[in-house]
Formats: sequence, structure tokens, C-alpha cells
Amino acid sequence: MNAAVRAVVRMGIYVKAKVYFVYEGYQGMVDGGDNIVEVSWESVSSILQVGGTVIGSARCKSFRTREGRLQAACNLVQRGITNLCVIGGDGSLTGANLFREEWNGLLEELAQNGKIDEEAVKKYAYLNIVGMVGSIDNDFCGTDMTIGTDSALHRIIEVVDAIMTTAQSHQRTFVLEVMGRHCGYLALVSALACGADWVFIPEYPPEEGWEDSMCVKLSENRARKKRLNIIIVAEGAIDCHNKPITSEKVKDLVVQRLGFDTRVTILGHVQRGGTPSAFDRILASRMGVEAVLALLEATPATPACVVSLSGNQAVRLPLMECVQMTQEVQKAMDEGRFLEAVKLRGRSFENNLNTYKLLSHKKPDAELPKTNFNVAVLNVGAPAAGMNAAVRAAVRVGITEGHKMFAVIDGFEGFSRGKIKEISWGDVGGWTGQGGSILGTKRTLPAKYLEKIADQMRTNNISALMVIGGFEAYESCLQLHEARSRFEEFCVPICVLPATISNNVPGTDFSIGADTALNAIVETCDRIKQSASGTKRRVFIIETMGGYCGYLANMGALAAGADAAYIFEEQFDIRELQANVEHLTEKMKTSIQRGLVLRNENCNENYTTDFIYQLYSEEGKGVFDCRKNVLGHMQQGGAPSPFDRNFGTKISAKAMQWISKKLKETYRKGKIFANNDDSVCLLGMRRRNLVFQPVAELKTETDFVHRIPKEQWWLKLRPLMKILAKYKTSYDVSDSGQLEHVAMHSPKEVETGAI
Repeated sequence: MNAAVRAVVRMGIYVKAKVYFVYEGYQGMVDGGDNIVEVSWESVSSILQVGGTVIGSARCKSFRTREGRLQAACNLVQRGITNLCVIGGDGSLTGANLFREEWNGLLEELAQNGKIDEEAVKKYAYLNIVGMVGSIDNDFCGTDMTIGTDSALHRIIEVVDAIMTTAQSHQRTFVLEVMGRHCGYLALVSALACGADWVFIPEYPPEEGWEDSMCVKLSENRARKKRLNIIIVAEGAIDCHNKPITSEKVKDLVVQRLGFDTRVTILGHVQRGGTPSAFDRILASRMGVEAVLALLEATPATPACVVSLSGNQAVRLPLMECVQMTQEVQKAMDEGRFLEAVKLRGRSFENNLNTYKLLSHKKPDAELPKTNFNVAVLNVGAPAAGMNAAVRAAVRVGITEGHKMFAVIDGFEGFSRGKIKEISWGDVGGWTGQGGSILGTKRTLPAKYLEKIADQMRTNNISALMVIGGFEAYESCLQLHEARSRFEEFCVPICVLPATISNNVPGTDFSIGADTALNAIVETCDRIKQSASGTKRRVFIIETMGGYCGYLANMGALAAGADAAYIFEEQFDIRELQANVEHLTEKMKTSIQRGLVLRNENCNENYTTDFIYQLYSEEGKGVFDCRKNVLGHMQQGGAPSPFDRNFGTKISAKAMQWISKKLKETYRKGKIFANNDDSVCLLGMRRRNLVFQPVAELKTETDFVHRIPKEQWWLKLRPLMKILAKYKTSYDVSDSGQLEHVAMHSPKEVETGAI
């Protein structure tokens, strides 16, 4: 929430508006006085990394009464406030909408009571409202992600990872209860992200006799030498008769029937706390700026809207449509129409549920189809967190589709040496939470081993390839595509999944692993900033990885609240460096204590990190001192973030289904022959959809010398970072959201799949 507050204040000041804080939610608006205060630029300094909200929040009974709202209107009019930005859940937003509808009547009543004059009634005749949804449950229809959800998932996954090690040692079963009274999002996604054995959510109650099937599943897993079981229960979980399923009930069941050593952990308010994740800070900053733009463009005729994110696209939606749809879900659940409830939650929720069902329950061998196709999976390039989750999903979906799955060790180099083995359902258990690449990965491209690789493809009768990796994976598949005329072994369906911390693969907005690296950068920046608290004024120069791609530096700067980010894509000269130093010096003369400057490792061969450090040190003499930090390989390590586990799992499952479809299409006379361009594809996230794009077509979009796409969506967020760092710059509003309507997704639309 603080990132959103900061963005609204700074964007508001940037467009020359007066900005006020209302402390303690609607209670502060009713009480007035010191609760409504004009704020300045510095008021929101250093709040980005703080959890909760600095302006306080409170449930307010009096705002539910007309008298309360009358008093609130009086307090706003006295200060000339007619634009409200509300950050909260559906309750707060419904209240805001009612307030807007009554506004005229409230002002007239105030004038009759002599509290305000007729002039004020005319001058402040309209109230504009824009909402941002802050809720860890992600229970608001129309938005893919609400502010706070990703951070709550971080807390849950940290706990699950810690519990896994103790459960592993003691051979225990753990029942984890997570928040979500009416919405199972947190339970579902954390179950997907840690590979839980069973999950209970309110929208999708288990079938009659679930007790038996759950116990069978748990004991089967133990028989397969799995030493631990994880069961996740949403606090609002119910059975198909609308009776609650509690964590204690689940525990007692396991103990009575199976005699397993079982423990319950209730996560409670831990999930609301802690530092916000990088994703949440960027999401909230983007939404805050979008909210100010929406208020500026609002007219009495436009409905109150919420700003939200659909895929990777900012959108505006009519507030009441979203609220009504959110209430519809609850109604559907109360009336036992559970399939409809899942549909109403939106395509991202439905996708999560379907993927979870696919990956968690292995059908008995007798029930699996048999296709006689062998599919190989390999990792190429540098390791990225989330690769293992992608391999796990590919293997399990492949087995479900009836293929034999093979794992290639050490990329194309290992492939050429015949390091390939069949991999089973159980072999990939527990892989989602592991960082790095378990299969092993090499940067070697296939060009120099083409003959040997073709031999191995023939020997092992490989009918399709899934290549998970970064820019090298994309280049490798281009080489295989181009070698098809010489080796017909490569005339098979091939799919690339982008996995690299640099996020420099053409054809996709996000790569597996970039979110984890971003969190590592942001966490370190927070610590580095804190290291200077209490000392004199200090500026830190921080170097990030990413090759020539400035994604990590730019997004890290946005999420850590940096003053500047130097990247290769936006060339800079000595005059700009000079201007940045002067800008920082001016800022440091106020109450601001710390500055942060990020530099991508290859942004300029002459303006090195040392050069920039020496320049700032010299020019800042007497005002601030300087320190530098090269973050290095810590950006590649660590357990994958919830986003990367999920993204990896979902795109991998989708890619495997695409491979199956292509295998069916290209099977002729007992063999596979695929030589069209569209049989070598990269699966990427583009704005709102997951798209399969032929690698041959992506060639024109690629700068091969610098290994980056020619056009990158995140460059549009550059001005955002500059505005939030107090630079005068122009902000391109062409990409801001237009008002849309909340759509009920028809089953056909679900195919495209948002994340």
C-alpha cells in the first residue's frame, strides 16, 4: 500500500495538484482536523520498503451512516478536495461509490445547515473517485493481482520451504492453514508453488468421499519413498454441503486413518506483514500513477473506476461492476454453484486450478493413454530460479498425455555425449522450490555438435524437444530450425520456454527467473540503504547483472526507489551524468538522507561503475559521501519466488499441451515429420496473453549483437521512475488504461490464459 501512496503523492505533485493524506481511513475523513493533512514530496520518502500503510487504516462504523458521510463531505469541501483515491477491499470501494452518489445531496444539506455557502456547492459539485484494490486474498473480480497478494505468497512460501526441511527429516505430515475466508487464491497458488499433496479451497470443495481419496493419495506418496506430505487448507474451506473443513479436522483424519505423525501450522497474520515484494512495489507504483491519470481524466459522466492489471497491461474498470461480480462469486458459493464460482473468479484463477489438478494427482498407469512418443526436456544457458518448476510441470503433463519423458543432462553438450535418461513422475517431486538447474545447464550452442545430437535423437527416438533457458535457448532452437534441411531428426516439434534473470528474450514480457533476481536486488538495496541510517548523507552506486539488457537495473530502481538507473538501451552522456549529480546534490540538501543509483553492467564501456562512483564522490564533496556495490552472482541464486514457480509451472504445462497437439498433427505413416516454421515456437507472455511464436519470425525482432529484443515494453516505465525520483520529464499517457467492462470469460477465451 505504501508504494501506491507514494506514487499517488508524487504523481499528484508532478501534475501540480495539492495532495492530502487522510489518516485512519474513513474514520479520519469523518473526524477531520489533523487527520486530513496536505503533504509534500518528502512526506513519502523511505516508505517504499515498509509493510502495512503509513497513513493507517481503520474500520469505520460512522461512515456507514448518512450523518458520518455528511461530516466527511464537510471536511473535504472545507479543504477544496474533490478527488479521492481509495486503496482498500470491496467494502471500502463500495463505501466510496455510495459517497460519490450522495455527494450532491450531502452538499445541499450542508448548505441548508449553514455549514458551507452556495458558492461552494457549485464549485465542488462533483466528487471523482478512483480505487486501487489492496487485499492479500486477491478476491476482487476484474483484477489479475491485487496489491499485497504477491507479498502474502512470499510469506507463505518462506514458511512452507522452512517446514519442508523439518518434515523431510522427521517424515511428518503438515497441515498448513492460510488466510482466505471467502477466496482460495492464496491456498491454491501456494499449493501450486510448493507441490502440495492436497488443497482445500472454498470455491472448489472436494467430492463426496474425499476423506478416502485423500488418505489413499497420502499413503501412495509415502510408499513412493516421499518422506513428507503437505496439505494446505484455506481458512474458509468447505465441503460440498457447505460444512467447514478445518485444519484440525484434516489432521485428526490423517492421524486416525493412517497413523502418520501430523502437525498443524496456522500462519495467521504473518501473511499480512513483512516487507513488500518487488512485484507488489512495481504493481502499486504503476497503479498509483494510473490512478492519478484516471482522476485527471474523470468527468461527472464517467463511472467511478478501479485501476488494475490484466496480464501485464494497466486497465480501468467500472468499480461497481467489479464489486457486483465479486459478490456474485460469494452468492454462487452459498448456493452450491461451485463451477460457476470458479469461472466468475476469472481466467487466471481457473488456470491455476486446472494446472494444480493436472500436476498433483497421477492417474494409475492403466488409465493413462499410450502415445509411443518420446519427449526430451533440457536446460540451456545460465541457471535461473524456476527452471526446475518448469521441468517438473513438463515431465508430469507429458506423462499424463501418455508420452515417455526424457531428461537431458548439461544442455546440448550433454545431449551430444548421450547424457539422456528416462524420467518418471516421482523423480521430479519436490523440485518446485529448488533454485538453479537440477538437470544441469551449459551455455554451449548446438551448432558444433549437430551430427552427434542428431545421432542421439535417432538412437533415443526423440519425437519432440522442450528447451528451457535464456537467449542461448532461443538461439539454439534457431540453429536447429536452420539445420532441418541437413538433418531430418530436427524435423520435430520444438518449444522454447524463456528462463533467464536478464529477461532479454524476444517474444515475451517476462522470463522465468527474472522476478527472483529482482527480489534479490531489491532486498539488497533495502539493506544497503538501511546500512547508512544514522550516518551522514550517503549515496550508493549499485551494479546489477543483465548483460546488455537494462530490465533488472530499471525495474530494480523502480522497486527500490532509486534516483537514477543507467542502462544500455537509453544512451547517456557526461552532461546527463552531471545533471543527475546536481539533482541528487539538491535533493540531499533537504531532509533526504540517502541516494541510490543503479547501473547495468554493460550500459557503457567507458562510464564504468568505478567512474560513476568517482564522479559522484568528487561532485558530492561536502554534501554526501559515496559507496559502491557490485551485486554479482547473488542475483542468480536463491529459492525461486512464488511468481517464478507459478509462471514456470503454468507456461510449461501449456507448452507440453502444445507439443502433444503438434505431435498429433505431424504424425504421418508411423513417424513424426514437422518442418513448418510454426513447429519451432517460443512461448511468451505478451501483454495479456500467452502466445506461441515461431522463432524464425522473432529473428527480425532481435538485436543479436547485444542479445536483446529491439523493442522492450518496460522502457515505457522509465519516465515513471524519473517522475517518482523528482525529475521533470514527459510522461507518455498513450499506454495508460482505457475504461473497459468486466467480462465474464467464455470457455473459449480461457484458452489464451493469463498469468
